[in-house]
Amino acid sequence: QVQLVESGGGSVQPGGSLTLYCTASGFKLDGYVVGWFRQAPGKEREGVSFIDPTESADYYLDSVKGRFTMSRDNAKNTVTLQMSSLRPEDTATYYCVAGRFVYDVRDGKYYDYWGQGAQVTVSS
Repeated sequence: QVQLVESGGGSVQPGGSLTLYCTASGFKLDGYVVGWFRQAPGKEREGVSFIDPTESADYYLDSVKGRFTMSRDNAKNTVTLQMSSLRPEDTATYYCVAGRFVYDVRDGKYYDYWGQGAQVTVSS
């Protein structure tokens, strides 16, 4: 079965850290742009972070720069999003994505596969 499965979400206090993991099954992530979107209740979906297949280029949403770090391990077929200095506004459902022909990383229409979502809640 071809799918992306996220794990590692949860609840944390402001200033805390969480790491999200995404594992692909049924296909290899080599050659795919991989990344993360998030969507908070009542808000539009936004692209958080993306890495190209060769790891030569990456993208981070301005509001997460310096706080979030994304990485990929093609050998393990996994993607990781390390989140630190979390803020209440980071609260959202985070979705892992993979796309082979992505012309604008921030546009969800270019992604072939989506995970089921992982909830991240930042609250005191």
